[in-house]
Amino acid sequence: MTPNKEDYLKLILELGGGDDLVSNKEIVSNSDVTPASVSEMIGKLVKEELVTHTRYQGVQLTQKGLEKASELLRRHRLWEVFLVEKLGYQWNEVHQEAEILEHATSMELEKRLDEFLDFPKACPHGAIIPKINDIIHEPTLATLANAKENETLTIARVLDEKALLDYLVFMDIQINEQYTIKEKALFDGDITIANERHTLSISHKAAQKIFVETKKTEQEM
Repeated sequence: MTPNKEDYLKLILELGGGDDLVSNKEIVSNSDVTPASVSEMIGKLVKEELVTHTRYQGVQLTQKGLEKASELLRRHRLWEVFLVEKLGYQWNEVHQEAEILEHATSMELEKRLDEFLDFPKACPHGAIIPKINDIIHEPTLATLANAKENETLTIARVLDEKALLDYLVFMDIQINEQYTIKEKALFDGDITIANERHTLSISHKAAQKIFVETKKTEQEM
């Protein structure tokens, strides 16, 4: 399987394609490819029985595709933890390095790396790291773009995308940090968030790729 196909499988899984349908539009908006290229690749993945495609709705990973994507993401995320914790990389610097390392990782190396890192549960971007041979089921989380004004929320996970991570480092946004939504501009405008450290205006495009957990009220608990 080519690295390009593997990257599609990983992205589909990261977007929730292990449990739900992911639209072509979502894939395009979270990658640097054209709609035509996405359609062409989906056709190839369908032929290899790695995804199923429902017309006008999207794609979902088959069991075969889910197993392959989970294996790749597990190795990728383990290397990201290693690079951050052991080599001092920043979280926006590790994606490309992990991309290279994941394809050269045997099962034995994967096991030893996991043990060396003391079996981490999540990568630096907040995504889960399953046990070896387990399937990844990313929890369904709301995005910052869908949050409501005055809601208090926690940054739980972000997509592993270099441009996004560079933006978040520039804005000084961190995983597990709590914010309150102060204002949402009309027509998909900026979202203003604030906490004790600072007040920030986040672009709607970035907010679509930031996953959050909202603070439950006493009535909801």
